[in-house]
Amino acid sequence: MAAAVLGMAAPAVASAAGPAPDPVTVQLNQDTAVLHGQVNVYQRGDDANVALADCPGAQAGATKFSSPVLKFSGYDFGPFVSVRATVSAAAELVPGTAPGRYPLTVACGGKPYTTTFSVPAAQVSRVPAGAAKAGDGSLAE
Repeated sequence: MAAAVLGMAAPAVASAAGPAPDPVTVQLNQDTAVLHGQVNVYQRGDDANVALADCPGAQAGATKFSSPVLKFSGYDFGPFVSVRATVSAAAELVPGTAPGRYPLTVACGGKPYTTTFSVPAAQVSRVPAGAAKAGDGSLAE
């Protein structure tokens, strides 16, 4: 009886495991020792944004990133230190892009692989005229 129960359970366990995960990965930016929460979040300001993919056999002309709100330049191929990737490219936000979630796709081996990244709202870049400024004495009585 125990053999019959074990025999019936084995196929269920095997099917629950499913196929092996695809080795291709794609992401925008990476976490560093100092900055966390960088993966798949567009960094506004002076921070450089980088699209990264681990695409076995990545090569110039055949491996490309695409997104409706990003422009890519400066492709680099080869293994990278501190991040699992074989291709990277600088990613620049298209002017006028609204905050939200957007797709980032890499074409690898003729197949698309997509992730989603977020674009946060822009921070105020100028202090409005007449606003109080810390340390300038405008709040002194």
